[in-house]
Amino acid sequence: MMQRKTKVSKYLTVPIQPIPIDRDRSVAGLLEKMESAGFGAKQLAEAHRVWLDMLDDNTTIYLCGSGNIIPAGMRRLIAYVIKNRFVDVLIMSGKVLYHDIHETLGRNHYQAHPSMLDEELEAAEIYRVGNVLANLEEYQEVDEWIGSVINQLEQNKSYTIREFLHILGRELSEIANEDGILTSAFKSRVPVYCPDLIGSELAIGISRLRFEKKIQISFDLSQDLIELMMIGQRSRSSGLIVLGSMNSQEMLAVADFCSYLNRINIRGHKYGISIITDPLPLDVRTPSINGSYKDIFGKLAKGALTAYVHCDPSIALPLIVTAMSQTAAKYMKGRKRPTFTFTGRELGIDVP
Repeated sequence: MMQRKTKVSKYLTVPIQPIPIDRDRSVAGLLEKMESAGFGAKQLAEAHRVWLDMLDDNTTIYLCGSGNIIPAGMRRLIAYVIKNRFVDVLIMSGKVLYHDIHETLGRNHYQAHPSMLDEELEAAEIYRVGNVLANLEEYQEVDEWIGSVINQLEQNKSYTIREFLHILGRELSEIANEDGILTSAFKSRVPVYCPDLIGSELAIGISRLRFEKKIQISFDLSQDLIELMMIGQRSRSSGLIVLGSMNSQEMLAVADFCSYLNRINIRGHKYGISIITDPLPLDVRTPSINGSYKDIFGKLAKGALTAYVHCDPSIALPLIVTAMSQTAAKYMKGRKRPTFTFTGRELGIDVP
């Protein structure tokens, strides 16, 4: 018995602590208590801790998002982390940015009820995703607004997608009553990349202008990837936060692979947070750094700190960001973050 106890004592050192009830504790305090629990509770708490570690380490932080996170009510939260520079680079799907424009223009998404019939909603030109509704006519107004911005651009010039999104953020800033993702990124000098513009709702506004007025815009797709590659190579260390799906970080992974073009080895991310709903086996959700983790975070540096939260971002993000609002200030005081210059076609990159 003594010999067996010696063997297991090497591993069984930190007991799980049931989460106590504390009516006076803050959200950050609750997450601190959850670090002593297991499964999703511990991973959620570790996501908060890893994000603070990124800020404390002067890390270049990428925020990657996809899916219906804006209709779910996450726009203000994401705008908050951008404006407070808890992140440095955005990689967002076209769906996320389209919904962001919709709400920043003053439109809404609405709550649905199970008693609402799909046939009646369709007849009323109401779009339904789960328990969220949208007015299709208002979506078409977004298409028209995107076309109005393109109509002001130089027709004989090609734009990078990052440059185009920066212009959309600028134009939105002049009319928005409340900031969203693109307006916050414009004001905070944070670059925004979109890996799937042509396959997303953003492309409808571009196509509408071409169809109705024969006006088109040309995109230089390669420059965006080169810029992401250069940001990664100039950063001392990097971390990523993935929301919605593992696919959110694929553009960043491809940019890392491009490093061979100038013969620089891929260092891998020092930190990683993933808040996704993709189904994964339980062993992948543990802190074990194995081959499966590369599917979630891309290449990781040796000894990387990660937190995998198998959860809808609409549940996890409000808790983590609220906790960050209570804990991040002391880490931000001395943070040396990358700065970007948006004059001209190419992005200026200065990483301390």
